[in-house]
Amino acid sequence: MAGKRIGDHQVGIYKKHRAKLGQEVAAAKTGISVRSARRLDAIEGLPSQRPARAWRTRSDPFEAVWQSDIVPLLDATPALTATTLLEEMQRRYPGQYDVALLRTLQRRVRTWSASYGKEREVYFAQAHPPGRLGLSDFTHAAVLQVTIAGAMLLHLLYQFALAYSGWRYVEVVLGGESFMALSSGVQNAAWMMGGVPEEHRTDSLAAAFNNKSEQELLTRRYEALCSHYGMRPSRNNLGVSHENGSIEARQGTLKRTMEQALLLRGHRDFADLDAYRVFVAEVFGRLNARIASKFNEERALLIALPARRSSDYEEVDARVTKYGTMTVRKVLYSAPSRLVGHRLKVRIFSDKLECWLGNVCVLELRRGQPDPVSGRGKVVDYRHLLPALKRKPGALARSVLRDDLFPRTEYLQMWVHLKDALPEAQACRLMVGLLDLAGNEGCEAALAQRLAVLLVSGEMPDLDELRQEMAPRQAQCPTVTVVLPSLASYDCLLEAA
Repeated sequence: MAGKRIGDHQVGIYKKHRAKLGQEVAAAKTGISVRSARRLDAIEGLPSQRPARAWRTRSDPFEAVWQSDIVPLLDATPALTATTLLEEMQRRYPGQYDVALLRTLQRRVRTWSASYGKEREVYFAQAHPPGRLGLSDFTHAAVLQVTIAGAMLLHLLYQFALAYSGWRYVEVVLGGESFMALSSGVQNAAWMMGGVPEEHRTDSLAAAFNNKSEQELLTRRYEALCSHYGMRPSRNNLGVSHENGSIEARQGTLKRTMEQALLLRGHRDFADLDAYRVFVAEVFGRLNARIASKFNEERALLIALPARRSSDYEEVDARVTKYGTMTVRKVLYSAPSRLVGHRLKVRIFSDKLECWLGNVCVLELRRGQPDPVSGRGKVVDYRHLLPALKRKPGALARSVLRDDLFPRTEYLQMWVHLKDALPEAQACRLMVGLLDLAGNEGCEAALAQRLAVLLVSGEMPDLDELRQEMAPRQAQCPTVTVVLPSLASYDCLLEAA
């Protein structure tokens, strides 16, 4: 029966047992067959001392075609597999080479590759002194299937890690791999750990840009960011991810740890984005607790932080049009009518926009992302356009932003119901009144629930009744009577003392 070869060590164990025991018992204790024991008793010396076998137990089935057919194919294309070569031989010589010969051909090809094959990639293990190297990378988190208030959250996770200690910082990123997300993540990590390493390495972020000028701009801004903190910038070669192995491996452990934490939590839905960010912070906090001693050792060798942070935003100009909107990076944003006609300096952060007029921040908006299909996006706040709609309610019917003005699905469903049940002018006035009630009375969510009930019952909303129902309740303050003791009562306390 075929099995593992008997080595010198096993022969020595058998000889030791054989000196005291019979052949069968010694073979059983050694773990070999009786037939092998008889063969060992009949020969002298160890297996390593015997000459290598120079004969074959059977004829080579590929001897006729090995040099003439197979070797030329391997010389021309070393990446060919034994399966492909066997199929080619079956095509050239029908009926001569059965599929059962595949294992034989695999051994022959493996031996040939070891002698004549192409050079393979060699990986060099690296030593990382403390305080020398920090790495950044982004990873897609769709596999976690996280939802915010029931809606799927499409996001990335940015991770910064120290190569020596393994300390890491993780941040939720909405959108793609932008310089703003990188700058924000690096600086947040630096100020959290209280210093920076000598070198900071990333992958080829230039892939996120479309042309050479943008790549050059990214390079200048990235070098300026690292120079501000006193770090030496570096990047791995394009498509060679193992050069960032210290961060690539930790991306897997991060997502596995988050997956386990979500399973333990029981569900993957979060009330808002801030709640999810707190969850992520708890996860990487537990990971950092495992390497606290090594991080304390490395933190003492980090470069001191500068006096202030560098800018982690990009600044562009945008004019608010007569429609109460402005476009920033292919995304349409609404703005209050008081800003119509003004040219604003817009600071683009990873998750928000700040709109400045001179040295005054006049507006802050949630940052939107272009749609992957159309390449355009919209972030519309109905509160910005509500004053104008109250003066011109009829404009709602055919406004290009009509569906984007409704803050929740229930409002859109109610508009469809009103449009079918009432004349257009009356439906517009009633819908604008509902939006006004939701925006100015601070009852958007509660009113949406009330509208859902009305839609199920088929009733029409009554604005006066809804205003009374949604009006804030008067606080009932209890009447507190304070009775002051007489001064003479303190004399009694003094006498008792």
